[in-house]
Amino acid sequence: MFTQHFSKEILTLVNIQEKNQDRLLLKANVVGVGIAFKVIDGQKTDSIGITVYVSSKMDISLLSKSDVIPKSVEDVKTDVVETGVLFAQSDISLKNKVRPARGGYSVGHYKVTAGTIGTCVVDATPFAGIPNAYYILSNNHVLANANNAHLGDPILQPGHADGGVLPYDVIARLARFVPIDFTGGCNYVDAALGQGNFDDLDREIYWSGNVKGIRPPDLGMTLYKTGRTTGHSSGYIIGINATVMVNYGGGKVAKFCKQIMTTPMSQGGDSGSLMVDQDGYAVGLLFAGSTTVTIANDIQYVLQALQVKFR
Repeated sequence: MFTQHFSKEILTLVNIQEKNQDRLLLKANVVGVGIAFKVIDGQKTDSIGITVYVSSKMDISLLSKSDVIPKSVEDVKTDVVETGVLFAQSDISLKNKVRPARGGYSVGHYKVTAGTIGTCVVDATPFAGIPNAYYILSNNHVLANANNAHLGDPILQPGHADGGVLPYDVIARLARFVPIDFTGGCNYVDAALGQGNFDDLDREIYWSGNVKGIRPPDLGMTLYKTGRTTGHSSGYIIGINATVMVNYGGGKVAKFCKQIMTTPMSQGGDSGSLMVDQDGYAVGLLFAGSTTVTIANDIQYVLQALQVKFR
């Protein structure tokens, strides 16, 4: 289990959220539950509570009694925010072929349209010396085709949708990925690695520079990302410890827990982008979103799951 890094006040809300979120997720149109600032008339307030994210807001008269969101959960006020349906973002600009390849550029498993290189990483060994391997960091659904891949499969840069073809544009081979559970269990990361040659990979992120380290997410924190579709963009964290239902197409939906939710700062094809704070510290790995929110894995969980580090 991943470690927590929240204040005492937030942890109290987290415990209440996690005791009640499965019941809330069963209600009609609910796609997520998290800790967030309350929003009134479209404006963020300083009040923090439990937010229930819905694909669309409906008049209470159209809902069954069991599907109405309660006004409070264990004396904590709830807020209802419309996000639309949440989709894993992989689709069509940083889509040119480039060597060495940097974070922000197009990449993808040879059977995937295209996503984004987060950055490049090495194994998290405690020993000094020459790294055994160098990797591209991105999402499972970008590099491992949402579980439908084999270790050693070719990774193209640019991705197939951006003109990448076999064998000329192979930059890496699928080395590791965290399988996505589509059976209802909690997922914490949508993450994978492609192993490539040292001289083909670069730790620099286009427009953001090199990663200086990692920092935990915090409500209101400003984040930046560079992605193949929308380029360099910024947003701020509106929800933490979120549990969300993410649509991967073809009827496949996965539950993700302990996620970061930001204002909208991405579109399809930006999946895999690394989200950094204003000082250049990594906070999240972008993987999903809608027209109103962007969702990212906590980078601490990503590095832990894949056993890698930035430097």
